[in-house]
Amino acid sequence: MTKVYKSTTGVIILVVMISISYIIRDCYGREIILDGGDYDDDDEIMKINNINVGEYEKKLMEYFSKDPVDRYEEEDEVVRSIRHVNNFIGAFSSVIYGNYVVKPGDTLLSIQDKFVDPFVLDNNPEIIRDFDGLVVPGMNSGFGLQFSEDIKASMGLGSILFMWAFLAPTLFFHVLSYSGKDYKFVREATSAPLLLSYDYIIIGGGTCGCPLAATLSQGARVLVLERGGSPYTNPERTSLRNFLNTLSDTTPSSFSQQFISTDGVLNTRARVLGGGSVLNAGFYSRAGIRYMKGAGWNLSLAHESYNWVEKVVAFVPQVKQWQSAVRDGLLEVGVLPYNGFTFDHLIGTKIGGTIFDRMGHRHTAADLLQHADPRRISVFLHATVQKILFRYNKGRRRPEAYGVIFEDALGRSHRAVLSRRRLKGEIIVSAGAIGSPQLLMLSGLGPAKHLEAHKIRVVLDQPFVGQGMADNPMNILVVPSPVPVEMSLIQTVGITKFGSFIEGASGYTFGHTLSHRIHEIFEMVSNQSTYSSMFLPKTNKSSNIIEDTLRSSSNPILKGGVLLEKIMGPLSKGHLELITTNPNDNPLVTFNYFKEPQDLWMCVQGMETILRLINSTAFSRFRYRNMPARALMELVLQLPVNLRPKHASAASSLKQYCRDTVLTIWHYHGGCLVGKVVDHNYKVIGVDSLRVIDGSTFHHSPGTNPQATVMMLGR
Repeated sequence: MTKVYKSTTGVIILVVMISISYIIRDCYGREIILDGGDYDDDDEIMKINNINVGEYEKKLMEYFSKDPVDRYEEEDEVVRSIRHVNNFIGAFSSVIYGNYVVKPGDTLLSIQDKFVDPFVLDNNPEIIRDFDGLVVPGMNSGFGLQFSEDIKASMGLGSILFMWAFLAPTLFFHVLSYSGKDYKFVREATSAPLLLSYDYIIIGGGTCGCPLAATLSQGARVLVLERGGSPYTNPERTSLRNFLNTLSDTTPSSFSQQFISTDGVLNTRARVLGGGSVLNAGFYSRAGIRYMKGAGWNLSLAHESYNWVEKVVAFVPQVKQWQSAVRDGLLEVGVLPYNGFTFDHLIGTKIGGTIFDRMGHRHTAADLLQHADPRRISVFLHATVQKILFRYNKGRRRPEAYGVIFEDALGRSHRAVLSRRRLKGEIIVSAGAIGSPQLLMLSGLGPAKHLEAHKIRVVLDQPFVGQGMADNPMNILVVPSPVPVEMSLIQTVGITKFGSFIEGASGYTFGHTLSHRIHEIFEMVSNQSTYSSMFLPKTNKSSNIIEDTLRSSSNPILKGGVLLEKIMGPLSKGHLELITTNPNDNPLVTFNYFKEPQDLWMCVQGMETILRLINSTAFSRFRYRNMPARALMELVLQLPVNLRPKHASAASSLKQYCRDTVLTIWHYHGGCLVGKVVDHNYKVIGVDSLRVIDGSTFHHSPGTNPQATVMMLGR
């Protein structure tokens, strides 16, 4: 349930910001520079940050007491510090909050850290007792801040009137907090200060970013910037029965952002707190031991972290008729042994975990934020990071990340910087396999020629950013059923010895409605991308047997299931390039499906296994007797599953069928590979204070579904 609670933290900050800008305009003769100065100014200003509060206030009052002309002409340390919003907020926080926040010995830097902390008010109940009787130190019952006479005189009557005319109505607006788990630290970015300071800044509150933030908050102050909304606002959108609807939603507020790769395959990116775990089919399975060893992970720590995740989001599925038939059919055709229910990745057939509970409610990576220390974490929604800020570390002779610029839903720009009180603070990019390499490029890390072509200042020529993009190809058979089937997503999996994974889903709508919806999505995405709608796939003529089956159904929408195969790896690799410098736009992505012959061979082997499965005794009750395997293949060839050309031989050649009907299973990865862009500690090579931790670092997709491993990695 979404909870709306009364909070004036953001309001007070906004009022102070506007008031300060008017003070400066009256006293100093020009508007404040809200986004700060360049690095040299910031570096110089750090000397001011350590001035004792009392000393600073004394200097500030002396400055304001001077004639405006003299103030304008005088260029001293105070004037330079006033040009920077962080110091000015710090100075006036002492006036507004008094001794409740400012302690003896505080410096401007420590005040700033407190002032931008969203929990200052929560931890100081004396500041605000209740909404109707607002009590702020320095504020009298007539809603008048008790500024010193010096400040009042310097402000001018016009500024005071403006401030209170603005304050009176503003105080009655509420700041929304999404709290499906009572997360009062999750807020809209529109309520964020224009400048924030934290020990760690995590870009992306996704499948990896949420457990990462929860973990780091146990010992540091953490800021999470998520470009999407909250999965808790409408629980129905994330329920089991709305899987396809949510995944294919193309509205501006949707959790998924569709894109089409240059391979002509429709794909999607998550834009929601919890990331891909809010959109996927819910299957939960660990990576294999061999994969974890190859990645260089500590096996004991990995198992510990998996367990931590599983206590919150993983469940034992209820296996009913369809999934049981898939299981028994796999065993019948030789995908052995049977490993029962397990999270482990083992050769043979097994029942895996699910992130859907028995009521069909989805549990996502966002649920792991319940482990966060609410006093040390802030999560802002609809906060789109524009770029990472760098400065030159003279001692190490290399770039160093020190902050980010992000925009809220209203297009207002904010700046978040690393706190200087923590020597090892870092910016961590967890924006996913599309977002992470895209953001590095937009920030100046990437192939120099490509960045220069987009007029992006090159911070570091890194030719491997955006390289090694891969997506595990998926191919399917749609199997209409003569008997009712349960609604189920992935539960049973056959892990073959030749590198293909066989899975199934059932009870969702297939046929005309699905075909129409897919076609609409292609139209929408094509009109927004470099593709023209002229390349939309043209359906083949239906075979008589399929037409007869469609007509014989009382409902033209077929109820049945899907059997699918996904290959491990894959070996085929592609790349990512920028199209525009707008972080909201999709980049251009190429996956090169089946470029490597080994990938195509695994697909053929997997499809042969599916064909044997549908002909098994165990699966016979879910098959129309008058629909042979070739008719099922032709049924898929009718659907506009992708933009690739269809060949007449595809119904008789599994190689061609794999190429023509390839789909994504949304397990794409790469772009910031370990050993190429980041080291084995996920630090960006050649840059300080910057890491990338998410699926973009993977050379291959882990196990049958990567979400468990991505969450584990964040932990």
